[in-house]
Amino acid sequence: MSGIRQDLTLTQSVCSHVIDVPVEKVNIGKWIFSLSDAEYQQCCSPDHIAVGATTTEDGRPMSINVETIGTSLAVQHYVGEVVNEDFCRMVSTSDIFLTNGRTQMQVIWELSVKPVNDNQTEFTNSVRSHPTEDFLRIIESQGLTFEQVAKDRQKIVEDHNGRETPLFAESIARAARG
Repeated sequence: MSGIRQDLTLTQSVCSHVIDVPVEKVNIGKWIFSLSDAEYQQCCSPDHIAVGATTTEDGRPMSINVETIGTSLAVQHYVGEVVNEDFCRMVSTSDIFLTNGRTQMQVIWELSVKPVNDNQTEFTNSVRSHPTEDFLRIIESQGLTFEQVAKDRQKIVEDHNGRETPLFAESIARAARG
């Protein structure tokens, strides 16, 4: 698989949801790396297939997420670059299985919380993706432009993020309540 084209943004989606939990009770880092498979699946059924946590060879936390985004299957290896109670930034070189083969893209996933008031917290789920050279070759071989594919994928990603964000937020709230 080829190099990541960070100069090209394939998709970018940001969604938020308010939960009835004080921000000081929330720990996103603990939540994301201890999320059960069943809980993950409930947070965007039927798109979410499986989740597991492990570490990289150098000891950084990693969340392995398997999900469908539109018609493609994604196996994501999210490495925790910043893992805090109120903010997590995870980066994955994700394997994407298309109808005509396998390729990769980079996905940057950021989760954050901020207080709304003493008893409520706003959760924000941000996802941005960048194509690889291989991804660009595949779409070009199909006679598609990057602009066409980005526009189509943007709609799919916004739909997925819009459905998973409130469910992730409520899962975080349940975890915060203990």
